Amino acid sequence: MGLNTNSKKDLEDFTTYLIVERNFSGHTAKAYHSDILSFLVWMDEEDCANVNFSKVREYLHFIQKFNYKKTTIARKVASLRTFYKFLYRERKVNANPAMNLNAPKRPKTLPKFLTPDEVEQILNNIKIETPAGYRNRAILELLWATGMRVSELSGLNFGDLNLRNNEIRVFGKGAKERIVLVTDRAKSYLERYIETARPLIARGYGLPPEQEDSPVFINNTGYRLQTKTIRNVINEVVEKINLPKHVTPHVFRHSFATHLIENGADLRVVQELLGHASISNTQIYTHVSSQHLKEVYNETHPRA
Repeated sequence: MGLNTNSKKDLEDFTTYLIVERNFSGHTAKAYHSDILSFLVWMDEEDCANVNFSKVREYLHFIQKFNYKKTTIARKVASLRTFYKFLYRERKVNANPAMNLNAPKRPKTLPKFLTPDEVEQILNNIKIETPAGYRNRAILELLWATGMRVSELSGLNFGDLNLRNNEIRVFGKGAKERIVLVTDRAKSYLERYIETARPLIARGYGLPPEQEDSPVFINNTGYRLQTKTIRNVINEVVEKINLPKHVTPHVFRHSFATHLIENGADLRVVQELLGHASISNTQIYTHVSSQHLKEVYNETHPRA
């Protein structure tokens, strides 16, 4: 199977548009690029500008045999809609053939979260005797204290820190800027990491002086720490303590939001701290909180 030359150029332009104009994260832009590339390969030598609704629907029927999850199918539909919306804007097509595609409904699942005791159990089982170990403790303390995404934490630079006021600037989805707040405990671990552990992590690699655009968290060669390493740190600790839950960096974010709401935080405040574009994205934590209250009620009430 081949790939139409015009379609290949359209895909390149589309990917640039996602990153430069739409401010998509690298991860999301890569996923959209992959989705459209698969579609174009299926199209073979046919120009994507000649596609109609029937052809797009035929493609969706074709990929059903791969047994993708509903969330994956929904993203592929979104990719096609966005791609053809871009081509329509560029006057490459006269209409968006993917506009009326029906995407499968995403299954509504409540986010998983940790209890405060479970979080403390994880934090207290991180070995901090080494520079990298102390860095890992500071990282998880920050995830728990701020609710930031793991990509946001990995992307932190020294210019983003305002620890005198217990504030950190982060850049979320779509490069949207917001301020998150830091507890005194997390701030203490972060400051001690910067002062004592960070200079020792990349010993022998000539770590440059700290500048505003220098990464806060680094690996053993002095480069920015990647999100995969943070996930591995959590996996190792959870496996060590035999915690019967699947824990990811995002579970820390869910736990942060859930416990704020359980303790009476205003929904709009939580929305701002999480960087949600819509309040509806934050409201799911009220359902989690209600479910948790019911579980506690059923476990503790003598007549439950």
